Amino acid sequence: MNLKNAYSAADIQSWLVSNLAELIGVENDEIDVNEHLENYGLDSAQAMILVSKLEKMLGFQPSPLLLWHYPNIAALSQRLAEDLPQNAVIQDTNTGAVNTPPALDLNAEAVLDPTIRPDALPSVTITEPKHVFLTGGTGYLGAFIIKELLEQTNADIYCLVRAANPQEGKSKLEKNLQSYAIWDEKYKSRIVPVVGDLALPLLGMGAEQFQILAANIDTIYHSGALLNYVYPYAPLKAANVLGTQEVLRLASQIKLKPVHYVSSVAVFESPAYAGKVVKEQDDFNHWEGIFLGYSQTKWVAEKLVKIARDRGLPVTIHRPPLISGDSQTGICNTHDFINLMVKGCLQMGYFPDVEYMMDMSPVDYVSKAIVYLSMQPSSIGKAFHLQHPQPAPLSTLIKWVQSFGYPVKAIPYEQWQEELINNVSSVDNPLYTLRPFLLERWSDEQLTIPDLYLQSKRPFISCEETLKALEGSSISCPPITGEMFMTYTAYLIQTGFLNVA
Repeated sequence: MNLKNAYSAADIQSWLVSNLAELIGVENDEIDVNEHLENYGLDSAQAMILVSKLEKMLGFQPSPLLLWHYPNIAALSQRLAEDLPQNAVIQDTNTGAVNTPPALDLNAEAVLDPTIRPDALPSVTITEPKHVFLTGGTGYLGAFIIKELLEQTNADIYCLVRAANPQEGKSKLEKNLQSYAIWDEKYKSRIVPVVGDLALPLLGMGAEQFQILAANIDTIYHSGALLNYVYPYAPLKAANVLGTQEVLRLASQIKLKPVHYVSSVAVFESPAYAGKVVKEQDDFNHWEGIFLGYSQTKWVAEKLVKIARDRGLPVTIHRPPLISGDSQTGICNTHDFINLMVKGCLQMGYFPDVEYMMDMSPVDYVSKAIVYLSMQPSSIGKAFHLQHPQPAPLSTLIKWVQSFGYPVKAIPYEQWQEELINNVSSVDNPLYTLRPFLLERWSDEQLTIPDLYLQSKRPFISCEETLKALEGSSISCPPITGEMFMTYTAYLIQTGFLNVA
């Protein structure tokens, strides 16, 4: 029986409203079917949960790309209710489908608008900014950067936010800080919402408002990006690449404004760096073999930042790895890749026995380091690596998990993949929603994304220069220990994300 014809657009719309409300913890009547799904703070993992549940209901697996083409519930429901052509959106990841992306020359993408000319403005030295502009304030790292800026400066923080009006924007920013237990009422007046959109020209503002902001702002922190493990380069380009270009445009109008850009160690994902040590100031000219669309956009975006730097813009570049929870409280983003993988493997009862290094850094370390380093005049023009200086092997994590009483085993990766394909069939397991990421095959060698992240295929990210720059600041990266893992686990159990062993 083909179930997809059994549902009308109204049925699917009602189902999506109910499930989205449950996913983000609001009432059904708070969901606007014409609102962009991203405006509900829906990250890539949550989007995949919706897609996977839809598969169960409709009897076929909608492509995650539908969420790009039809980004609100009304449009998506209508599209799903149509009698789709054969294979139009069906994407069978259970068989480990081969993915052959179209040829893409990232070097050709790295072209900064020639009208962005910071060298046409007089140089500037900002020691105590009064007005800071920040992107990504409704995200995880962005929330902690806001906290640090509020504590370490006296500046008002102007935060770009997608919202219907400033009141809604301010509410979204406050709720995000509250969700990570870092909201303080005394800072309320210093957080200023700027309604806009990273994916639109002039950041979604009118030309006049853009110019007023350019005249008012002293310093920019650009941490905003669309993170999605499934989307290719094209759907992510507007927010991650062109959005960065608009930030650089803002920095180069009326008066010069330093830009502190949050990049990623993903700029070194090309196989050309495998087994090599890459240092903070090394060039990253190799892009061939970077397959994740998100990583591709970060490579291009940082290239644009470097072009702007060469044209005279004062910049600092900060490259974090995967980011883990707050080392003191354990509070974390439960929808990030690390937590979803751990939860899924616990439910499966198996971890893959692979040569992975846990090089994630706690969010409090990353945010403190970014703000401190950005405020040092000697940092201008430099890049910094926020990689954990002493990563731990995945095997250590598995031993910790076992010591807490969880009945899990490490099995060969191929056997783990077979378990994932054959025995993980419920959307209650996060691995089910991550199948498009875990099972598609890329490159001439037809490797899965996890294959590409094996230690033998990765570079060694040096953070020696960064650690030296942090000396005397009291900021240090906490070691990855059983105690820290226990702190994280306690939070995840307390919130109901994990069950007690």
